[in-house]
Parts: sequence; C-alpha cells; structure tokens
Amino acid sequence: MADTSPPGASWWRSAAIYQVYVRSFADGDGDGTGDLAGVRAKLPYLAELGVDALWFSPWYLSPMVDGGYDVADYRVIDPAFGTVAEAEKLIAEARALGIRTIVDIVPNHVSDQHAWFKAALAAGPGAPERDLFHFRSGRGAHGELPPNDWPSQFSATASTWTRVEDGEWYLHLFAPEQPDLNWAHPAVRREHEEVLRFWFERGVAGVRIDSAALLAKDPALPDFTEGVDPHPFVDRDELHDIYRSWRAVADEYAAVFVGEVWLPDAERFARYLRPDELHTAFNFSFLSCPWDPRRLRASIEATLAEHAPVGAPATWVLCNHDVTRTVTRYGRRDTGFDFGAKTFGTPTDLPLGTRRARAAALLALALPGAVYIYQGEELGLPEADIPLDRIQDPMHFRSGGRDPGRDGCRVPLPWTAAEPHAGFGSMTGPWLPQPQSWPSYAADLQAADPRSMLALYRAALRLRRIEPAPGDGPLTWLPSAEGVLAFVREPGLACVVNLTEEACELPAHTRLLLASDPLDEAGRLPRDTAVWLRV
Repeated sequence: MADTSPPGASWWRSAAIYQVYVRSFADGDGDGTGDLAGVRAKLPYLAELGVDALWFSPWYLSPMVDGGYDVADYRVIDPAFGTVAEAEKLIAEARALGIRTIVDIVPNHVSDQHAWFKAALAAGPGAPERDLFHFRSGRGAHGELPPNDWPSQFSATASTWTRVEDGEWYLHLFAPEQPDLNWAHPAVRREHEEVLRFWFERGVAGVRIDSAALLAKDPALPDFTEGVDPHPFVDRDELHDIYRSWRAVADEYAAVFVGEVWLPDAERFARYLRPDELHTAFNFSFLSCPWDPRRLRASIEATLAEHAPVGAPATWVLCNHDVTRTVTRYGRRDTGFDFGAKTFGTPTDLPLGTRRARAAALLALALPGAVYIYQGEELGLPEADIPLDRIQDPMHFRSGGRDPGRDGCRVPLPWTAAEPHAGFGSMTGPWLPQPQSWPSYAADLQAADPRSMLALYRAALRLRRIEPAPGDGPLTWLPSAEGVLAFVREPGLACVVNLTEEACELPAHTRLLLASDPLDEAGRLPRDTAVWLRV
C-alpha cells in the first residue's frame, strides 16, 4: 500500500512533522511503557494540533540498550509497543486524518541480538557470516589491542572495538551492543532495500535515516587522524551510490527520505540532497544555535544557501530525543547545544527559557521549508532531572557518569493533570519517573488556557496551514534594529523576533496575526518575543 499522495505531490517540502518517541508518548495498556495503542488513542489530539506527519523513533524489536536504536528485527514491532498489524492500523487511521507516517531506519548498525550477529559470533573467524560486520584481528603481540583507534560516537574516551571469546574484535561506533554493518557487502544493501519495501508496502510515506553519514568505512580501517581527508568513516563518497539505490525504491512508492546528516562542510552536505538522493536532511546548525540574533541569522542564511544549489527544502528543528529540551536550554547562560558540554547541575531560568522557546517556535514555523516538532515541545516541557539509579541512556555510562545522558528529554508525557502519572496511562510507575511538576504541564490544562504553549502551537500550525506564505518558498529580510530578526514570507506575512533587552517598534503592518507573548502598553514588541504580521 503506497502513500496515496497525488502524482508529483510535494507535501514534505512544507510539512510540520511531529516526532513520536513511542516509549514515552502514551501508555495504552497500563504497563508503564508507551505503545501504539496509546498513539492511536491520541490521534485526534495530533490532528487538532495541526501536524502533517508523524515521525516515529524506532518501534522495532529491540533489547532497548539504546532506546530502540539497537534493532534486532526490522520486520517485527517490539512487543512492548504492539504488533505489525497494529502499526498498519495506526498508519491507516492517521492517514484518514490527513497525517502521514515516517519511520526511523538505523542502517549503520544492528543489535547484538540480531540474527545476523548471533550467527556471526557462532560461526567463528573467517566465516562468511562475519563478512556482514567488521571483524578483525587485534594488534599487539597477542592481538590484545583494538585494530584501530577510532573514537566512539558516544564518548571520545570509549573504545569502538569489543573482543569476542575467539580473540577477534568487532567494530561498533556506538555501544558494544550495536555492531556496525559492513556496507560493502551486497547482502547488507539488499536487506535494507527489502526493509524499505516492507514498510512502504504498509503505507509509510517516508523514512528518517539515522546516522546517515556513517555507513561506509575505509576498508583498510586505518587509524583516525584529525583533519585528514577522506575521513575513514564519516561522509565517504561510497555513501551516495547507496542512497541513489534507496531513492529508486522510494520513488516507486512516492515516499521521501530525511537524513540525519551532521556535516560542517556545506558543499559536502548538499551532495546528499541532489535530486536522485535524499529529499531532505536535518538542520543541526539551527538546532544547536544559541539564542543570539547574529548567530541565528547566520544559521538561517547558511542553511538556505546550502540547500539552494540542489533545490531541496530546508528543515528546522529546535529539539529532538537526543538534545536538551528547548525551554531548559534557552534558560541557561550557554543557550547553544553541544554534547560535550552536558553536565549535571547546569542552572537554568525556566521562565526566561519558556519565553524564548515561545518566540523560537514562531520563528521556526515561519521559516522556509519543513519543520520538526519533538513531542512535548508543544507543552513547553523542561528537561527533567533523572535520579541516578533510574538513568538508562548509554551516553551517561559511556561518559563515566559525567554526562547526564538523554533520558531527561524522554520522560513520559503529561496528558491529564488529575490522573495518576499525569494521565500517561500507566497503572504502575512509568519506565522513566516524571518530575513532581509534570501535572502542571498536562495537555488538558493547557487546552483550556488560551495563553498556554499548546494554544500557541495550535494557533501557529493552524495559520501555517491556511496562510499561503509559510512553508516552502523564498525569504526576504526586512531592515531592522540590531538584535531584531525581521523577514517577509510572500505573500504578505512578516515574522519579527526581538532578541534585544528592550522593546522595539514593529514594522508597518495591517494586522497582528499571532504573538508569542503580549505587546507592551505602547504596542511595541518586548524582549524575547516574536510576532507574525500581515504586511
């Protein structure tokens, strides 16, 4: 069952896409873990919110060592979440409400519980089963040293190699439970193309590609030297042939790709967005940018410039399942995001962060292209402090306990203030504990409050749908005071964001369409506030 878009439809160029981290969205069976039944029950909420598509973080069979990004079987839904039949119902029910489905594919690695890896371990050195991965002999007099010195994606000090009982080592850029696949092997390519077809046949409209720039490795597996090109495992030229093959499969189903591509080189980044490769890629420059007018404008301009040569739409995102929640980050002294800077006990000013997050939401939703909204951002949820004995994220453990990990942005959502566990649905304690303040953020309270974060998101997404200006298309900067971002989206919608310390005058306009916070008594735009204007 292919996506039912009319031929040539480009919904993805302007879409508002909502990320669902199933484990923490809503619990339909009361066992403490979010599931597909919970998502299906909340589809009316998502339709009222006004999103065009749902991106699901991995929902496949997994030991959950890395939150589902350690996949044991791509054709099986993890029993904690439901079944493939229920996923098919969810896809169809969402589509009936005008909401498409995007699934997450993790091609760089699988779980160590995947049938391929278990067979490779059992087969022993030199067996063809091991060719599907990167098994090597170690260095040193007795093979006791790892084959190379590649840094881990989870910690600069952690090893990317694990030795097995027969003496060989296998590569894992992430956790030891996530062995890297050998993408030079035709069976690896064939299997992933079949997995794509499996989900496209079930009505999936798109695929998000995890760690999209890491698949191909230098076959010699040389030591890592900073600054030497080509990189032994990031952004290698062989990747583009892989994605051209994937694109041919997607085109059969009118499906789309969004790649997780972290690259500083704009020209190299744009190569992934050529017309026969990926449709879109995540914009990490904007996500990690501090709340600073010059830096934000530079990020916006650089993003649009990167995408222009290949005609691809930009994407905008403020938060996802890997980064600190927006209201917490924007309330800190350092308002940017860097994995290496995360530490316990970083102070934050939540009222300030919330004010900035409201303004940032209007900024992101007014920019050209598609926008991604991580679940709970529309409720203004802060980053939660997780008790040490409840942390599950491997980033915490691989950092030696310095990094608090990513669980703080993955806490189960609050739906109903007066119900146990804020209406998440659990009859027992949720898989991650909710802070005591969680009921005050509940969706039912916010739905009744016209000044809430939820009301702001609903209003902005409604305008984004009915106004011709937002979404894909050009952006024109307006003259503005230093520290003020102001631009026009034709026809006739202006966005103004005041990042200064003082209120500023608004440009000439015929109507105030939406404001992140009230104007002052003189009709000026206060600090850390954004508006949409008819001009």
